[in-house]
Amino acid sequence: MTLRIWHQSFTVLQDLGAYDAALRAHFKRVARPDTEIVMHGMRPGTYPSNYPGTDIRHAAFQHLHSMQLMQAGWQAQKDGFDAYAISTLPDPALREIRSLLRIPVVGYGESAMLTSLLLGQRFAVMVFISELTDLMAHNVERYGLRERFAGASDVGFRFADVLQGFGSPAPLIERFHAAARAQIARGAEVLIPGEAPLCVLLASQGVREVDGVPVLDSLSCWVKHAEMLVDLKRQSGIERCQRGYYNEPPSLERAEQLLNFYGGGTSTTA
Repeated sequence: MTLRIWHQSFTVLQDLGAYDAALRAHFKRVARPDTEIVMHGMRPGTYPSNYPGTDIRHAAFQHLHSMQLMQAGWQAQKDGFDAYAISTLPDPALREIRSLLRIPVVGYGESAMLTSLLLGQRFAVMVFISELTDLMAHNVERYGLRERFAGASDVGFRFADVLQGFGSPAPLIERFHAAARAQIARGAEVLIPGEAPLCVLLASQGVREVDGVPVLDSLSCWVKHAEMLVDLKRQSGIERCQRGYYNEPPSLERAEQLLNFYGGGTSTTA
């Protein structure tokens, strides 16, 4: 049976030709043959440039933008998708979206962190938006993983460098290795590259480890978690918790009313 996943980027994918193409190829390689991943991005005009990081580093802006993710998740459920995947390291509104929907919801950051626990004792997150280091520490606490966290650090290059790396990857990969070795020296046994553009660039170039320490393909993690959760639901009837403030689903009618009241529309298919 076909399994359909709504992929939701925090970028406007139409603005990022090289990344968009690499992402499609990556999903085709890592997903099961019966899995269809339909790519979606933020609405055109969401950001003043092709770089969302200027907004992502502010908590208030990230909260405002997360309304698009919530509306997109609702649309994914209405359209009959089997799972919804938030494909951005900060996992904006992950808990809230999960509580709203009845289909499985996975997040890039959470899936990467949970997978890292199977591969090493302590994981580190490497970001190119330096302000996200504080958010990563907060998310680690929220996910209950503080004892396994080796820290978050800036890799020393930026979004524009990553986009340029799709055409000329060698210099950026060399800089990534240097930043990775600094985290390994601090005790990291698994490296999580963020955001998704850096992840797909490294994976496309075969960067899977640095000095014996795995470099996680975080995009593959949420793909496999989404497939697993759908399989559990279909084959065993197991779903997420339905009790409590953060879990009990609201009525479909009231959710529809509020989403319409706060306006918007949905994200665009790339």
